[in-house]
Amino acid sequence: MILLSGAAIVLPDRILEFATLVVEGTRIAQILSGPRSVDARATHIDARGHYVVPGFIDVHVHGIRGTDTLDGEDAIGTIARRLPRHGVTAFCPTSVACAPGALRAMLAAVRQARLERPVGAARVLPAHLESNFINPDFTGAQPVECLRRPWAAPPAGEFSGADILAEIAAARPDVGIVTLAPEIEGGMDLVRDLAKHGHRVSLGHSGATYAQAIEAIEAGAVHATHLFNRMARLDHRAPGLAGAVLTREEVAAEIICDGVHVHPAMVRMAVAAKRPSGVLAITDGTAGSGFPPGTVASLGGRRITVGDLARLDDGTIAGSVLTMDRAFVNLVTIMGFSLIDAAIMCSTTPARALGLHGFGAIAPGAVADLVVLDRDLQVVHTIIGGELVSPASASTSTPGD
Repeated sequence: MILLSGAAIVLPDRILEFATLVVEGTRIAQILSGPRSVDARATHIDARGHYVVPGFIDVHVHGIRGTDTLDGEDAIGTIARRLPRHGVTAFCPTSVACAPGALRAMLAAVRQARLERPVGAARVLPAHLESNFINPDFTGAQPVECLRRPWAAPPAGEFSGADILAEIAAARPDVGIVTLAPEIEGGMDLVRDLAKHGHRVSLGHSGATYAQAIEAIEAGAVHATHLFNRMARLDHRAPGLAGAVLTREEVAAEIICDGVHVHPAMVRMAVAAKRPSGVLAITDGTAGSGFPPGTVASLGGRRITVGDLARLDDGTIAGSVLTMDRAFVNLVTIMGFSLIDAAIMCSTTPARALGLHGFGAIAPGAVADLVVLDRDLQVVHTIIGGELVSPASASTSTPGD
């Protein structure tokens, strides 16, 4: 049992001040007004002057602190162990376009980490593939040499789009979100095929027109990859993919909340159009996340350098150096959202989008994936499934201390 006593608890509709949250086993047992005396059976956390929010869920993250999802061996497990210090309790390991063998190895590692969560690690969710099936005019840092048409003949001596689809088919339970450009040859049929097989189709790295985007949504696309980034610009006469996403309620939109990829005013506009329930705060974090400026890391095997974001050697933006705790702070301080709305975008909306029942909100009976923040919104504790995983502080006492 864990008692979080005296906290301001961020509920889905209000903040309950000076309250006590009781965790029994893996679940939230009670939410009580006022402090409670220490139970000899419990781990007691004096949370006076702190906020308790639902655990952050990052559906788009490539790596952190020197490890990329495509690094092989224990890369997925390593990332999972490093994320809780940033308040992340669950995440979708995210790939860039890659060869079939690299994809196979990553998905095998995702499967292993999902079956047996490493001790003290964030939950590993089905992967997010920023796939081979994107528009070469909107690649960003995606490797052009790995892009394919779904069912077209491959370049001589190289792998085909069908080879990538075979890897996805062989690991369907471990593939959650698939990003693609619907306007490429075979793109609309691919939307239908992936949706039919239960994958969450996301539109991104795309120059789709408004009409093409609407067609893809009607075909089963329900997600948008880093809204505004690597897609045709929003224009009042040609609203494009971004305009379609903003006007269709069934599509959940990712937004990179570092204040650099998307101007804060555009974030506010998107949330005004879609409400917090339609927006997922993401990091698009890389192996450079958590490192100081000037640090060299990698993204899918390509060298990146850390600055206010990550860049390839030619200056191309290559993801971010953001972490979810900073995304939460940015939503509140730079973008002006309430703690409740920030929690919805960092936790509740991702959980609902991914069908994670019992996650993403603080309520009796919900899974005890929680983050304790101080008044400066810095992570003090992360709790995953009722286990205090990161970090412990002097304010924590256990029986016998």
